[in-house]
Amino acid sequence: MPTFHNLTIADVRRETPDAVSIAFDVPPELAEAYRYEPGQYLVVRTEHDGEELRRNYSICSGLDEDELRIAVKHVPDGRFSTLANERLAPGMQLDVMTPGGRFTTDIDADNARSYVAFAAGSGITPIMALARSLLAREPGSTFTLFYGNRTSAGIIFRENLEALKDRYLDRFSLFHILSREGGDVPRLTGRLDAKNVRELIEAFVRPPEVERFFLCGPGDMIPKARQALLDLGIDRKKIRFERFTTPDAEQKARAPRNAEASGTPSVASDTDVAVLVEVVLDGVRRSILLPNADANIIDTAHAQGIELPFSCRGGMCCTCRSRLVEGEADMALNYSLEPWELEQGYILTCQARPKSEKLVLDFDST
Repeated sequence: MPTFHNLTIADVRRETPDAVSIAFDVPPELAEAYRYEPGQYLVVRTEHDGEELRRNYSICSGLDEDELRIAVKHVPDGRFSTLANERLAPGMQLDVMTPGGRFTTDIDADNARSYVAFAAGSGITPIMALARSLLAREPGSTFTLFYGNRTSAGIIFRENLEALKDRYLDRFSLFHILSREGGDVPRLTGRLDAKNVRELIEAFVRPPEVERFFLCGPGDMIPKARQALLDLGIDRKKIRFERFTTPDAEQKARAPRNAEASGTPSVASDTDVAVLVEVVLDGVRRSILLPNADANIIDTAHAQGIELPFSCRGGMCCTCRSRLVEGEADMALNYSLEPWELEQGYILTCQARPKSEKLVLDFDST
């Protein structure tokens, strides 16, 4: 199960005027717990003005770099991102959850594959870890990166990317796409929308030779890029993507069912009906009483002294994944569970909305 540990900040590095990267000191006794796969993320937790802040940030360090580092881009009115960019310093401590996430791929020294990635803004963070690790550990593989930003000043890891290009001249192709700066190549100007993605693929990539496409970025960049790839006939199984959102969007992500015209018969149609939720976590069964079926399970559990694993609250990260072993529930949103998981009864607890008066959720089921 994901677990928090208090880690000391080893280094804070300014990457751009509005982004920093933060490295953590992992003691030897926790080295195994924080062993990660490229593309995974860390959840960080701290108290700020009397309120708990919990955010997830992708790991940007490669497997052979002997450090655990994340990147945090400042978000307007973002409380943690402001704290990270203005106040965090080496020697300070944060609660850090053990690595999670499934925006990964297998790595094998015998592989000779072609990888292509589309990233925008801070979406470069997990892509950076993937590129560093795959190029280092698969000497027969190639990696092509299309990285979108507004201006060259906003390119996170710019020097690191150039160093990677110099180190792997024949195997790493890097294309910067800038929306607010003109260039000599028209295709490298503009946003990474569907049209631009199609043109970039047609100009620089041979899709049948590509083993994996990685997509990571804000807003509608991912659905548009993914649809462009599908329209080009690329197998959806080859496409991996990582969504992220802002804290404000996370809080609004789960709308109450009684605010929707779903027409689904359930206990949610009567807000006076309480729901008993039993959870199995670390081998212990605990009970939570929801005042009604619109109540959020994670928030209610916390208020009743039960700490359930969660991170984004937006149906994206899968940290709160559990198996529904009794009762019925649906989800307001789901961006992370695979079809086979849904078939086996897994749900995202942050998005679960009961359709029966009792649920039993098993967080220990794998």
